[in-house]
Amino acid sequence: MAAIEEKFALSGELHLWTERFGDPAGPVVLLVMGTSTPGIGWPDELVETLVSGGRQVIRYDHRDTGRSSCVDFAAQPYTLADLAGDALAVLDAYGVAAAHVVGASLGGAIGQWLAVHRPERVTALTVIMSSPMGADAGPAWARALSGQEPDPADLPPPEPRFLEHLARSAAMTPATREERLAAGLETWRVLNGGVLPFDEDAARRFVEESYDRTTNPDAPLNHDKAGRRMTEDRRAPLDSIKAPTLIVHGTADPLLPLPHGKALAAAIPHARLETIAGMGHALLSPGLPRRIAELILTQPA
Repeated sequence: MAAIEEKFALSGELHLWTERFGDPAGPVVLLVMGTSTPGIGWPDELVETLVSGGRQVIRYDHRDTGRSSCVDFAAQPYTLADLAGDALAVLDAYGVAAAHVVGASLGGAIGQWLAVHRPERVTALTVIMSSPMGADAGPAWARALSGQEPDPADLPPPEPRFLEHLARSAAMTPATREERLAAGLETWRVLNGGVLPFDEDAARRFVEESYDRTTNPDAPLNHDKAGRRMTEDRRAPLDSIKAPTLIVHGTADPLLPLPHGKALAAAIPHARLETIAGMGHALLSPGLPRRIAELILTQPA
């Protein structure tokens, strides 16, 4: 669908690509994508459904993705707070005082950070396939990768199928465009979870466009480094969140199994949890983007 406006927002020295849809006078939904994923990770069907529901929608490319600026992470490491600052810079670029923040995966952690530390900018919060922003996944991942039994005190690690996929991926070094596209498509196939149908054509288009719109295909890997940095601000209690909060999580999420969504809902006293049978860690199943959008529209405008 065609955006009514497309421009770059400034976040410090970084240029962040953005686009806006819908009535500029309507209530704003800010879509915040997950790790290593540009703004087009929010399917057009989801955006169109929100616009039809009377919302003004803004989506954008994180730093190190898409058409936004890339960063030398070794020289200028950044944190979840910096990514949250980018989201605020996008709102500022459109003159938006506060918005319904909708975040997927890492974007959900960014949404939590904003709702805790900048509550005046968040009218409502929707968190999709995410986990409490202060939960350190490192120990659970380390035990799973070394074949140890999980610690009952930890949130569960990714499913074995996903860990096996990571191991296979680590043994390969895709060099050509075709190899990178094939690797990306396979990653999204695994993330889809194996229950709901996988829209391979849509996934292929998304992977191709994501690759072709970036100047540095390795830059998105910096998000993993930023996501693993457990700074003190991430450990702030989530029970301070006052914005109406919706948690959406799939029962077949291979990366962040359902207990992650349940833990997040339990940490925010007034949060509403909506589980979607068979949904994995992707929005690449036919009809799923519309269903997610319809849930978002149940939140206060």
